[in-house]
Amino acid sequence: MKLEDIVEFETPNIIEKAKKEGRKSLLEYEAKTICKEYGLPTTNFKIAKSEKEAKRIANEIGYPIVMKIVSPDILHKTDYGGVVLGIENEEQVENAYKRIIKNVKDKVPDARLEGVLIEEMAPKTAREVIIGGIEDKNFGHVIVFGLGGIWVEVLKDVSYRLVSILEEQDVRDMIKEIKGYKILTGIRGMKPVNEDMLIEMIMRTAKLLENHPEIKELDLNPVVLYENNAKILDARIIL
Repeated sequence: MKLEDIVEFETPNIIEKAKKEGRKSLLEYEAKTICKEYGLPTTNFKIAKSEKEAKRIANEIGYPIVMKIVSPDILHKTDYGGVVLGIENEEQVENAYKRIIKNVKDKVPDARLEGVLIEEMAPKTAREVIIGGIEDKNFGHVIVFGLGGIWVEVLKDVSYRLVSILEEQDVRDMIKEIKGYKILTGIRGMKPVNEDMLIEMIMRTAKLLENHPEIKELDLNPVVLYENNAKILDARIIL
């Protein structure tokens, strides 16, 4: 697989909209919408602007769900009480919606609130990775892969490649370079991750970066990996 083999995608005018609003970062749902356009496996999600709408969407998506504040003024949502996990029914949806809005208004009274993201809660797995990209002033975009979740900052177990010359074998090599590679091949009874699936995800992310030079930083973290599929739990794009 080569980058030119991946079909060109017409992404919504999300980036242009953010620029016009003077924003340097996309909202999570905006970043995930772009990911979906590139065939990357995100969780199912919709935005609710009321408790009633939140309950309807939660029932459509199916429980358990996660709820997150949507605001251009709140980057780290958990720091402001803007995230509730493991919601199982309508009563919990209503309570979580009220709590999230109150928490954010109490801590950031002037924050612009666009609603609450209702999102499927993916099954737990021991394997979380990061797929990302950063802009190098001399060489252009660099694709990043490594162990993700809470460990990315601690272990720094990542590998890098230049997007401009990226081919499938480069991606295979960068996956095997990380110290935690054995986690992907299957240990303690876990089945190995489908590496072809993972390679395609990394290649599609590289294509996204290639098509959008205005992206300064992209983080898909964590990406939870199962045997033959994956889910992007959080996505961040900085312009």
